[in-house]
Formats: sequence, structure tokens, C-alpha cells
Amino acid sequence: MEQPRKVTYDVAELDKVALAYATTVHKSQGSEYPAVVIPLATQHYPMLARNLLYTGVTRGKQLVVVIGQPKACALAVCNVRAMRRLTNLAARLRQQNASG
Repeated sequence: MEQPRKVTYDVAELDKVALAYATTVHKSQGSEYPAVVIPLATQHYPMLARNLLYTGVTRGKQLVVVIGQPKACALAVCNVRAMRRLTNLAARLRQQNASG
């Protein structure tokens, strides 16, 4: 396995970075891609969660590149608060069991 590399661009070199097609982590669930680039910035604080970072990282088959602020990555790794889903699934299962 290759060791992670850190590449730093100066502002004057940003014209060497090309845009590409993108999808969200949510839409990528259940899919795999040859290469994945994950941008992390503290400005996107509500999206910095371990489960989302994990999903993004595990979508890449050959290459995963994380671009952004080290602080944003640390926040994502430390944020284990998963949003509680309001599906009423437990109540529906109890109701189904009671009626059947």
C-alpha cells in the first residue's frame, strides 16, 4: 500500500488544478469509484462527521485523496454524533407484531 502524500499548492498555482465531476457522499453509498477526492473545510462544519468521512473514504477502489484543512479532518474523525433518524420504524414493527 502506498504511503500518503501531502501536496501543497500556492495560490499562484491554483490554475493547475482542474475541475471534475462530483457526487455527494450520500449519493455514493453502495457504489465504488476508481478514485475519490474528498474536500474537507471547517466552513462545512455540519458535514464534518466520522460516518460521512468513512463512507467517502471507502468508496475509492484504487485511490483516495483528502484535500483540505487538517483541523477539518480532525473534527470529522472526532465527531461521532450520528443524527438520529425519525423513521418510526420501531413503532411500526411493534404495531405489525401486535396485529399479526
